[in-house]
Amino acid sequence: MPLVVYLPPFYAQTTGIDLALVGTIFMIARLWNAVSDPVIGALSDRTESRFGRRKPWIAVGGVLFVLSAAAVFMPGERVTAPQLLLSLFGLYLGWSMVSTPLYAWSGELSGEYHQRTRVQTYLQTTTALGLALVLLIPTALDWLGHPSPADKIAPMGWFVILAAAAGVPTVLLFFREQVRQRPARSLAGIGPIWPVLRDPLVLRVMGSDFFVALGQGFRSGLFVFFVSAYMGLPQWAGLLYLIQFVFGVFAGPIWLRIGYRLGKHHTVVLGEVTQILVNLALLPLAPGDLGPVIALTVIQGLAQGSGNLMLRAIVADVADAHRLKTGEQRSGLLFSIFNVTTNAGLGVAVGIAFPILSWLGFSPGGHNGPAALRSLHVLFALGPAFGHAVSALLIRRFPLDEARHAEISRTLHLKEQVEVRLGPGRALGLAHSRSRRELLTETVK
Repeated sequence: MPLVVYLPPFYAQTTGIDLALVGTIFMIARLWNAVSDPVIGALSDRTESRFGRRKPWIAVGGVLFVLSAAAVFMPGERVTAPQLLLSLFGLYLGWSMVSTPLYAWSGELSGEYHQRTRVQTYLQTTTALGLALVLLIPTALDWLGHPSPADKIAPMGWFVILAAAAGVPTVLLFFREQVRQRPARSLAGIGPIWPVLRDPLVLRVMGSDFFVALGQGFRSGLFVFFVSAYMGLPQWAGLLYLIQFVFGVFAGPIWLRIGYRLGKHHTVVLGEVTQILVNLALLPLAPGDLGPVIALTVIQGLAQGSGNLMLRAIVADVADAHRLKTGEQRSGLLFSIFNVTTNAGLGVAVGIAFPILSWLGFSPGGHNGPAALRSLHVLFALGPAFGHAVSALLIRRFPLDEARHAEISRTLHLKEQVEVRLGPGRALGLAHSRSRRELLTETVK
């Protein structure tokens, strides 16, 4: 969250790097993350070690992440655009090596439709708690009379570094991975990525998640500018964002219960429509309207993460459907593609919003006329609304529901029994050459 909300304004205001160039650098770094994620995901699927598939990547990535975080959050007095880009490349690569295997691991903890939603709820709730804690730092500094961006970045950097230094060893030392049922293929190839990308279920989830992230990226990237410049409440910028994430801690269990009743993709649609309405409600606001802003921030917090939560749970179901179709376990690759869309959406949002603001005459930290401030206001409201609307349209008739997933799970279980009796090679041949009914008949025999 500091990367999305605080670092772009910090580098634009204090380093002398042009606003549009800052937006472009952060977009390129996010797109680099989008390239590295599938490679890390596919390789972690195929890694074999006595520590497991995911742990070696988390260990090495954690070290790279900590070193790069120090460079990004504490850049020194003089920093150039190439230095910023290189530091962000290292930071995002380290984060790919930690987060992609970790999310794939979370998707493998259970094969049951609603239990997967529950796992992701725990993950998203603890994530929201971590975000709320890191956002306490700039909020406290604002109210203690240290509103300078430079005063906030280094303490947030230390928080991130210490959290990673505690979290990565905890995962490595105290948790064990499930044993693979059959050995992975060689690491010489990273797997058929393009056939995965042609899977219509994967494309639907990717598209929906990209636009969720695009909407979130518009809001996060412009939040500090909107509250400080348009609303005229710079001391409230950190506190309002903190309020959003405090209520975000309570959002996960709420959407979990809704997901139990409506199913995953219907819950995504409901959450996205809620966020559309919240963002459109920003349009009538005038500078200084603190009460309505607080109310909308609370609602935004309660709706926060609904799309991310349910779509991540859906990806685990898609991995099962893909395994039934191809005989390959590619959950790491599929979760990495999911991360691609998230990073691409967040990066594209900043890469679009900052140049548009610059073109419309908005100056970060400088004097801005009514036209520039009004442009900021409209972009802050309509950018996220557009992203969430497209996401809802893409996922609203998703065919992989609870009943269909139950059928897939039953067939996978029977297929595993075939592999035990006949061997993986013959079982895979049966899966490709015969209908599901014939495969089940063979299992019974």
